[in-house]
Amino acid sequence: MKNRIVWLLCMVCLCHGLSAQDMPDMWTKSGNNNNTHPGLKWFTEAKFGLFIHWGLYSRLGGRWNDSSYYGSGEWLMNRAKAPADKYAQVAKTFNPQGFDANQWAQTAKEAGIKYMVITAKHHEGFSMFDSKVTDFDIVDASPYGKDPMKALAAACRNKDIQFGFYYSQFLDWHEPNGGGNTWDFKVKDKDYQQYYRSKSIPQLKELLTNYGPLGLIWFDMPGGLTPEQTRQMIDSLRLLQPNCLFSSRVGHGLGDYRDFGDSEMPPVPISGAWECIYTHNDSWGYIQHDLNFKSPAEIIHLLSTAASKGGNLMLNVGPDGEGKWPTYSVEYLKATGKWLQQYGESIYGTTYGLIPAQPWGVTTSKPGKLFLHVWEAPANRQLRVPGVNAKVKSVKILGSNKTLAFTQGADETTIQLPITLPDTRNTVLVMEYGGTQADLSQLRTQTVSSQYPQADIPSIWAVYNGAAKNKLFTYSHYFGDWKHDNCAYDMKDPEDALVFPLDIQEAGDYKIILDYACDQSAASQQGVVTLNGQQLPFLTLFTGAYDSHKPFMFIQHAIGILHVDKPGKHNLTVKPVSGNKKELFRLRKIVLQPVK
Repeated sequence: MKNRIVWLLCMVCLCHGLSAQDMPDMWTKSGNNNNTHPGLKWFTEAKFGLFIHWGLYSRLGGRWNDSSYYGSGEWLMNRAKAPADKYAQVAKTFNPQGFDANQWAQTAKEAGIKYMVITAKHHEGFSMFDSKVTDFDIVDASPYGKDPMKALAAACRNKDIQFGFYYSQFLDWHEPNGGGNTWDFKVKDKDYQQYYRSKSIPQLKELLTNYGPLGLIWFDMPGGLTPEQTRQMIDSLRLLQPNCLFSSRVGHGLGDYRDFGDSEMPPVPISGAWECIYTHNDSWGYIQHDLNFKSPAEIIHLLSTAASKGGNLMLNVGPDGEGKWPTYSVEYLKATGKWLQQYGESIYGTTYGLIPAQPWGVTTSKPGKLFLHVWEAPANRQLRVPGVNAKVKSVKILGSNKTLAFTQGADETTIQLPITLPDTRNTVLVMEYGGTQADLSQLRTQTVSSQYPQADIPSIWAVYNGAAKNKLFTYSHYFGDWKHDNCAYDMKDPEDALVFPLDIQEAGDYKIILDYACDQSAASQQGVVTLNGQQLPFLTLFTGAYDSHKPFMFIQHAIGILHVDKPGKHNLTVKPVSGNKKELFRLRKIVLQPVK
């Protein structure tokens, strides 16, 4: 047992650098990691936030001049190059009589939401609050004539939901001196400092003064300020509410916590306070024809994945121009809330999982407890949990008194699952233990078992040799519908090998599938997969060129079958052969399918 733990800890030390492995600083997402900020306690415990994008674009619903637009409805003015004066006329018909602050807060409460962030001003420049800085706001420019943010802030506090504002600090397509609008206003004539002095900073001060204690200000699109100017702005705002958190998109690494790119989940557990942000469908702002909503199961998996990596999920809803949430958003969020009623202890207040992701799901942690999020039960109902070195006291289905039988060995703990689980989307088991559990969250060795349809092994968990590197590739489907994949690249010579440490639990035959993207210039090059002296040669296949603003096409290329004589530790290697002129491909993951 002692030698086993020493080996595991050595593997953890070898791969602790993974979390910082060539992740580009998209959207200036790094925070200042000010662990003493008083707001970080509630933030890191909250885990589940609600983003709301609501503005004039909600009234338009993805259409301008009889044309439909897909993706990022809040960018409609920019995409249509709508003249600022004409676009401003939309405010005259913006009258969201269906808005009910108490209903919004109640729905969020039922969904298990712990904090809410709503757009006070997005890039279109329209203020969704009563601003004395401009008349281009919902009180002065629309027939609605009321401040919905006053009511919403109060309703959220009544439900014990932390409340915050999104604010587009630099982009403002309505203002001649604001960033972004180059179709109406010439860049050479813009005075960004004047914009900050006359609108941006004064409005931020209004938000921090007139709406009670705020949990956070969610800045977006930094620009036009030096690091020192940004620091001065932040310092002046902190005087108003010292306990209010500022997001990392304030720029220059000066935020209090870290926000990742739109729809980006870090590939490995990350230390410090952070959140990932996802749309519920394909757009942040309301688009009438966008019905591609994430199911309750998808939301639950996103939430448990974020928690297993130590962060928060903030899921977006886009209300329509009447102030109503999409029906699917209401229904699916409430379904998520019902799941949290039983399993919330495995999400709220947890830290990342001390046991890495397994074929059956992910883990989260609290002192003395490991939470096992079972997404897919093994065929034989024997749930194997590797690396548990603390003394296991009990295993139960969370939220019930049902105790499960288990056997703890030197290398793993095996739990006997019932024939059926309460929730096929994610049944959570709580394993209570005594003593200290080793932190194996960064362990590279990945489990492969014939008790599951397949094992998906991301390339980031491989050991990189030679010139091989890992990189985050960002691309989009619809406009602004961002996707992110970590891929291995720069593999040209045999020395540029990826070695995947595997723990194969059953002997047998396994089909090997390579999931990759390949440019035309790299296609038809040779590579080889090796395992225990066996070789599978392959020729790369063309999938398409990489363009960050277009879909990035991957292929799941089945290259053959390899045999495993006995269970245990095995190294699978993927590498180019000699003589290639270009990089082999961009490998996203390998897939091992047991042959049955």
